Amino acid sequence: MAPSTRLDAVLPGLADGRATGSLRVGRAGTIYLTAGRVSYAESAGVPGVEDLLASSGRIAATTLGSIRREAAERADGGETLVRQGLLTRGELQFCVLGATLDAAFFLLSATGTRPRFREGDRHWLGPQWYFDVAGLLRECRRRRLRLDRTWPSPDLDTRPVAPIPRVSADRVVLTAVQWEVVVHADAVATPAELARRLGRPAYPVLLAVRQLAAAGLLTPPPAAPPPDAPPPDVPGAVPPGALPRRERRAVRPEGVPPPHDADATDVGVLIRLRDALERLL
Repeated sequence: MAPSTRLDAVLPGLADGRATGSLRVGRAGTIYLTAGRVSYAESAGVPGVEDLLASSGRIAATTLGSIRREAAERADGGETLVRQGLLTRGELQFCVLGATLDAAFFLLSATGTRPRFREGDRHWLGPQWYFDVAGLLRECRRRRLRLDRTWPSPDLDTRPVAPIPRVSADRVVLTAVQWEVVVHADAVATPAELARRLGRPAYPVLLAVRQLAAAGLLTPPPAAPPPDAPPPDVPGAVPPGALPRRERRAVRPEGVPPPHDADATDVGVLIRLRDALERLL
């Protein structure tokens, strides 16, 4: 039998074996494990910790690059960031939390490349947050289901984001992420490219794009269904004509909760994560 190319089939075995190292998925990205738990993930298609910190203006890209080079062998770059006062522990944990959930979600969709495990390989930041493999896979499935319930087709995920030129309603209510998407969309950048431009994780931006489409605020994809085709019966989807003419609302995205299987359970860590969210977003 040929080796599996599905991450959700490979990761449980590494978790059972308490493996430490990196699982590389060709050019798509890498998942890092520590004693069988995921400690970091990076995907070529979405912003990582460095991108999020640099794009938001929190830390200069040159500073991050210097620390990364110095910490490459020791894998203690996270400790350096905290020790030098560039980030609080909570800010660092929040960044790792968001970047890992983001990258893992998109890596699980990668196909055609057999993952290769390199034992002992470590990320330059060092372990900052741990994800139980089963819990991480469950969270990725939940995110996929939410996307599909908001807008049932991936046709908008990789095409340029183009808001409609004129809204028929008198008022449009948007969330912060949706507003940033509308303001920065230029009919050229895709959702992933917008996420890099905004310094935000890719999943919230992608969710905002699907919500805007469901509210009728984006131009429809080229391959539209025939006019006589019945609309898809998708729970949570909001067709353009479903809301009153005088006010059209886009769905408010929920915050990203910490994984239930993480080790950090004391109240202090949760408070630091909350403070980090307020500073970074």
